[in-house]
Amino acid sequence: MNYATLVETIQAYVENDFPDTAGSGGLTSAEQIATFVEQAEQRIYNIVQLLELRKNVTGNATATNMYLSVPSDWLANFSLAVIDPTSGAYDYLLNKDVNYIREAFPYPATTGKPTHYAMFDQDSYLLGPTPDANYNMELHYFYYPQSIVTASTSWLGDNFSSALLYGSLLEAYTFMKGEADVLGGYQKRYDEALGLLKGLSEGKNRQDMYRTQQVRYPVK
Repeated sequence: MNYATLVETIQAYVENDFPDTAGSGGLTSAEQIATFVEQAEQRIYNIVQLLELRKNVTGNATATNMYLSVPSDWLANFSLAVIDPTSGAYDYLLNKDVNYIREAFPYPATTGKPTHYAMFDQDSYLLGPTPDANYNMELHYFYYPQSIVTASTSWLGDNFSSALLYGSLLEAYTFMKGEADVLGGYQKRYDEALGLLKGLSEGKNRQDMYRTQQVRYPVK
C-alpha cells in the first residue's frame, strides 16, 4: 500500500475528507492526514523491533576522547564493537549506564581499549575506558526510516499495511472525536495486526541472541 492509497483508504473508512482548517490557523487536509500517519508510524516503530529497521555504520573513536557520536536517525541501540587495529577482530562493548562507566573508570585520563559504553545523551555515547588510540567502531542500531508520507512507499506499507492502516485510523478517529464503539473496533484490529507484526519481527525472525536484553516474542 503506497501513501496515496493509504490516504484514500483512511478517508473511505471514516467517511471524512478532513476539510482544510488552515484559514482559522489550523491544518490543511493533507497536513491532517500526514499527521495521523506519522503518529501511527512513530507508535509502531517504538513498540516493535523490526529487523528491517536495523542498520549498521562504522565510525572512529579518537584517542583520549571518551565520547562517540550517535547517528542522527538513531532510535535504539543493538550493539557496538571496537575493531582491533592489528588483527581486525571485533570486540563487542557492554552497554551500561553512565554512572556505571563513571564508577568503573573514574579517571578519564586513564586510557585503554574501550570495553563498555553508555548513552551519555541523545547525541553521544560515553566510552570506558577512554580510548588509548584511534579505533574503528561498528554500531548496529534501530533507526527511524523515512516516513511513507514523504517517501510514498515504506516497508510497513508494502509488507504490513494493516498495522499502518489501523494505527492511522485510530489517530484519525480520535481526532474526529468519534464514537467509542467504532474506536474500540479500530483498536481491536490494530492490536491484532500489531500482534502479528511482533510475532514476525520479534518471534520468527529472532532465534538465538547473544545479548540477554533482546526479548524474543513467543510464537504459537
